[in-house]
Amino acid sequence: MKRLLITNDDGMEADGLIRLVRAAKAFGEVWVVAPDGQRSASSHSLTLRDPMKVLPYDFPVDGVKSWSCSGTPADCVRVGIHFILHEKPDIVLSGINYGYNSATDIQYSGTCGAAFEGAFQGAHSIAVSEQACPCHEVTDRYLSELLEELIATPLPYGTIYNVNFPGCPLSECGGVLRNRTVSRSMFYADAYRVRQKLPGGGHMVQVDGNYQEKAEEETDMHALIHHYVSVGTVNNVGVIQTSANR
Repeated sequence: MKRLLITNDDGMEADGLIRLVRAAKAFGEVWVVAPDGQRSASSHSLTLRDPMKVLPYDFPVDGVKSWSCSGTPADCVRVGIHFILHEKPDIVLSGINYGYNSATDIQYSGTCGAAFEGAFQGAHSIAVSEQACPCHEVTDRYLSELLEELIATPLPYGTIYNVNFPGCPLSECGGVLRNRTVSRSMFYADAYRVRQKLPGGGHMVQVDGNYQEKAEEETDMHALIHHYVSVGTVNNVGVIQTSANR
């Protein structure tokens, strides 16, 4: 029986985490180590100079062993492997993130950061994300079959599968596109707006993203814009690898 370690960056109570755990139970023994709160955009950061609180957690899925952690998503993977499991899991799953992790946003993603940590620890790792909206029809339709497929498909060291589901109704989804490369574009072109002027010429500023849909063909972002599920592989420097079985 495979042993699966699951985490996310939206926190232990996130609906996406619960849905991923329910789907993952079909593939083996599930352990959850996830942040005790929101950790989006934490990338692959680690906690090195401060202690972390790790507490048993009553997860709302039967038969799952779980702990909350005060660290980052990557911390959760390391704590899970080196402190809780004391051995490498067969599979690391990260998600389901509330919001796409595609294109240049991958480098900021705590979801992908956790999956990369799993890959660096030698585990087969998959990041899973979906559009930030209440419609999960496409995710519900394809999640289990893609997990079965990708869990069974080997990866090079340091490489993860990155899966993104559009938030459209299932009737509007064109299906699954594999071997998607990472777009050099982004859904949000960030700027910063002044929230408050401070004495001495300083400012309080806040990020203000401007939504746009311009992406190269054959890329992850292009697939999502056109309501396809995007599946690709990404290594630790964001370079797409070619899947041998596609």
